[in-house]
Amino acid sequence: MRRLTKKKALTLVKELDAFPKVPESYVEATASGGTVSLIAFTLMAVLAFLEFFVYTNTWMKYEYEVDKDYSSKLRINVDITVAMRCQYIGADVLDLAENMVASDGLKYEPAHFELPPEQRLWHMTLLHIQERLRVEHALQDVLFKGALRGAPPAVPRSEDSPSSFTACRIHGHLYVNKVAGNFHVTVGKSIPHPRGHAHLAALVSHDSYNFSHRIDHLSFGEVIPGIISPLDGTEKISPESNHMFQYFLTIVPTKLNTYKISADTHQYSVTERERVINHAAGSHGVSGIFMKYDISSLMVKVTEQHMPLWQFLVRLCGIVGGIFSTTGMLHGAIGFLIDVVCCRLQMGIYRNLKEAPLDEQPNGETLIPTENGVQSEETL
Repeated sequence: MRRLTKKKALTLVKELDAFPKVPESYVEATASGGTVSLIAFTLMAVLAFLEFFVYTNTWMKYEYEVDKDYSSKLRINVDITVAMRCQYIGADVLDLAENMVASDGLKYEPAHFELPPEQRLWHMTLLHIQERLRVEHALQDVLFKGALRGAPPAVPRSEDSPSSFTACRIHGHLYVNKVAGNFHVTVGKSIPHPRGHAHLAALVSHDSYNFSHRIDHLSFGEVIPGIISPLDGTEKISPESNHMFQYFLTIVPTKLNTYKISADTHQYSVTERERVINHAAGSHGVSGIFMKYDISSLMVKVTEQHMPLWQFLVRLCGIVGGIFSTTGMLHGAIGFLIDVVCCRLQMGIYRNLKEAPLDEQPNGETLIPTENGVQSEETL
């Protein structure tokens, strides 16, 4: 009983075989089939390699949501060089509520405004990258993927005497409330004031005004080496002593999650405006560098993703099976068309010979169409 039951089970399993084996005596190998197989295998290998390249590659996914974090502080990272001596200028932040933020995190360092050849080369390269970022927005994804955690490289200090310096490098960071504000660099050191703050500009001669500046770095949030901000590398030369430079920034909170780093940072867009201060001509204002920023209520989540393994395997099977079945159908269709054309030609030859008189047939023989062509009756 057990043997019979086992045989019935094997018979039932054999009947369910969806891949029956064809005896080798029924299979005929042809040169055309071998050529098509070679082309199919080559195409499979090329597409499989390209699919593996896509599998190893990653892309950035962008998601948007409302920023619910309103109680934390916003960090401002500054590195700007102004073509005035450090004792003549002051930098601070005034937020929307007219609260003056302490600038204890900023350092004033005497420097040269002109860059040495090595740093000038890097500055020109940075400007070229900025131009490409304005055109090729996909390059920002490349910067996100290459971002690393850590402090940026330190700028080498000059060994010249302090009296030879004609510019001031202001660098460091500030923590401000997450509300709109105004970071500015203007004449005179800032002092507290009941209505906000004031700068001791009366002690500085107008002849020493020169707000030509270079922004080496300006970012918000955590400092991430490898990320280039829109104002990095900006250099402005003031043609007049009384000149106002204005930058209007819109800051977007950003959560960055890649395979190398996970950080809370900020992106921003910027528009700029500049004008000469001439009270006689009706152009009023205060000479200096003003960066007015506002914070967006939306937050961007940037996540690096790649194709999962199961999807790669499914696509790979689709490539192999699709090419195999498609080339098989094409080979069969082409072979069928060739057989039809050959049969038509043979039938046409036979009809022409049949309609021709006997004296016009070669040697007066009767020709009969066969599988191997048209042959005479005597040959058969």
